[in-house]
Amino acid sequence: MSFSANEAFLLVDWFSVFQDRRTSLVLVSCNGVFIQSCCCGVWINLWKYSYVPYGSVLPQMLLCCLSRLAQPQVFLVVASRSYADFTPEATFDIKKVDLHRLEEGPPLTATLTREEGLKYYRTMQTIRRMELKADQLYKQKIIRGFCHLSDGQEACAVGIEGGITLSDHLITAYRAHGYTLTRGGTVREIMAELTGRRGGIAKGKGGSMHMYTKNFYGGNGIVGAQVPLGAGVALACKYLGNDQLCVSLYGDGAANQGQIFETYNMSSLWKLPIIFICENNQYAMGTSVERSAASTEYYKRGDYIPGIRVDGMDVLCVREATKFAADHCRSGKGPILMELQTYRYHGHSMSDPGVSYRTREEIQEVRSKSDPISMLKDRMLINNMASIEELKEIDIAVRKEIEDAAQFATTDPEPPLDDLCSHIFANDQPFEVRGATPWTKLTSTS
Repeated sequence: MSFSANEAFLLVDWFSVFQDRRTSLVLVSCNGVFIQSCCCGVWINLWKYSYVPYGSVLPQMLLCCLSRLAQPQVFLVVASRSYADFTPEATFDIKKVDLHRLEEGPPLTATLTREEGLKYYRTMQTIRRMELKADQLYKQKIIRGFCHLSDGQEACAVGIEGGITLSDHLITAYRAHGYTLTRGGTVREIMAELTGRRGGIAKGKGGSMHMYTKNFYGGNGIVGAQVPLGAGVALACKYLGNDQLCVSLYGDGAANQGQIFETYNMSSLWKLPIIFICENNQYAMGTSVERSAASTEYYKRGDYIPGIRVDGMDVLCVREATKFAADHCRSGKGPILMELQTYRYHGHSMSDPGVSYRTREEIQEVRSKSDPISMLKDRMLINNMASIEELKEIDIAVRKEIEDAAQFATTDPEPPLDDLCSHIFANDQPFEVRGATPWTKLTSTS
């Protein structure tokens, strides 16, 4: 049923209202566009807020709120089921991918369980908040040196991890904080690494660009250099016959590097189990893809390697495409190339304000229409897979985790000087190192 705001009607599950006064309401425009879901209140036009108290007067209060709209607009109000009666699983239509040298691609639907949705939401919120905290600490000169943030690209890291296994391998460039988290690092370890502390994931020696953990071969500072390293990992997987694969990531800026094309050739020749993923966030430092590449169809760059182009802002699209690519590799067909069309909200690095080569309006438009966290949140709320209160509790917990990690990252001691040459050899130093100072003892990893 639809109605004008000045002639408001309300569909309410009265049983839910009386049995559980935390009934969720969903406000949707007449063309089906989701505006906001709420339990105790309603957002109007995303600008005006009207508070609706709990209790049996909920329907009447909501009617009053809607009738006070300055500009009449058609809405549909749908009452959900009881707060505690969540949908355990839902299937969603996802955007069709573009194909290169493939007859069939990933499915056009994706099934999401409630548990998966909550996990993805929390992880993406953690990455977002972690990056924003890093921005704050950098501006306070607590984090120094290079620092590349990935807020806006959270669906890439979370979706890729959802499509592979923990035993698979992943290597990426210097925008690596999110991947460090999804690969098993903790927020504390990442934040402490950013501030150069002993509790960091690389013992405080790697900083923003050089983090690592099990089956994650880190961020790499040389543009494109990680791609052939990923092929080496994939070669090891094939040699060992362990049914594992390697995901090798790079950006649209690195896509023009010659070593990447050399790696394509070798990987295809040897049919290595490697997924090449180009994170196309539209700008290489400050240069748009249209100004830096004669062909912006990066998923076709492999020529003889199959490719797919995916909506990198949708975590479910990324997950299903990664599953498809992983099955391709594990079946012995060799490499596959994925292009994830995504967007970074920050500049290239902390030294880049990010608005000299693009407008603030462009950034805001992407935030309002394609934000990966909002997209997942809307899906879960509309399909009764979570409540506003539950997601707010996750937000609060994430903020606390980030603040605790930031506190640790600013109070944990820095590595001592005699740790400088530690963690170099897998075993104890096998030979004398000429020119080493007396205090330098090259020790094995601890």
